[in-house]
Amino acid sequence: MTRKLIAVLALVPCLALATIFSIGAGAVEIEPAQVISILRSLVGLEGFQDYSPQQAAVLEAIRLPRVLLGLLIGAGLSTAGAAMQGLYRNPLADPGLLGISSGASVLAAASIVLEIHWFGIYTLPIAAFCGSLLAMSVVYLLSQYQGRTQITTLLLAGIAISALCGAVTGFFTYFSNDDQLRSITFWQLGSLGGATWSALFSVAPFILLTVMGIPFFAKALNALLLGESNAKYLGIPVERVKVVLILLVALGVGAGVAVAGLIGFVGLVVPHLVRLSLGPDHRFLLPASALLGSLLLVLADLIARTIVSPLELPIGIVTASVGSPFFLFLLLRDRKMGGL
Repeated sequence: MTRKLIAVLALVPCLALATIFSIGAGAVEIEPAQVISILRSLVGLEGFQDYSPQQAAVLEAIRLPRVLLGLLIGAGLSTAGAAMQGLYRNPLADPGLLGISSGASVLAAASIVLEIHWFGIYTLPIAAFCGSLLAMSVVYLLSQYQGRTQITTLLLAGIAISALCGAVTGFFTYFSNDDQLRSITFWQLGSLGGATWSALFSVAPFILLTVMGIPFFAKALNALLLGESNAKYLGIPVERVKVVLILLVALGVGAGVAVAGLIGFVGLVVPHLVRLSLGPDHRFLLPASALLGSLLLVLADLIARTIVSPLELPIGIVTASVGSPFFLFLLLRDRKMGGL
């Protein structure tokens, strides 16, 4: 237990260093000492390194909200992925199985093609969030039978709804013009380029609720690894746990997708990697997944905005490029060891 706790705590300084480095990297270079000095000045403390007004303005208005949003979304996707894998008792489960991401795509594409601007610049995030909740609600209702949530039906319903949402999104894409098609494509590939303080504050409560709420169910998720019947014998209210976990996953993933688009593999690879390193105990798995997910997404965003500077790659391309080969490696290794 001590080794696992040390491993989790070791991720904290790694994340702090990555955050400082990511905030400072870009067209306007800001040294780590200057980053810390500017951050100290923002909270009313005296800095210890000189910096220019331009550096302070870039950090406060552009870099800081973007990196903080990446931290939040990375933690939310990874925590949600770990919860889904525990709920399904399958290390290959993903938050997208509930149709959350595909549901967001439908209303996001609809708002772009139909040129809906009811809420100004917030129309797209609001539409995506509503699409996520709508798809999740449909999947959940379809999985209900005699007051019980059937996990197998939940999985199959999620796959079916995702396919249907993909078809509807394709319909809107087909009838879009060049500018609309570019917007839909860029949104589906994911990006933190639209990060603002307003966007950060609008989704932070939902994602924080997911990241901080799911660990309270660590004991229940550990019990569910033994099967639902055994979990009930241990006094776990299985149905209530399912409902609350599904809702928390939908809120966190839906909010993240709403402001950053579709970012794949984070919720799949990170919990799987942590499970291989620390084991299946969700008391350590959940916080470690949140920290590692934040670290991964911050570094992925750093690569996305610097590797082809002054252009910017969609962050989904980076996460998929790194995540898919690494995940294939894990699958092949597990197969050789008889794990799959």
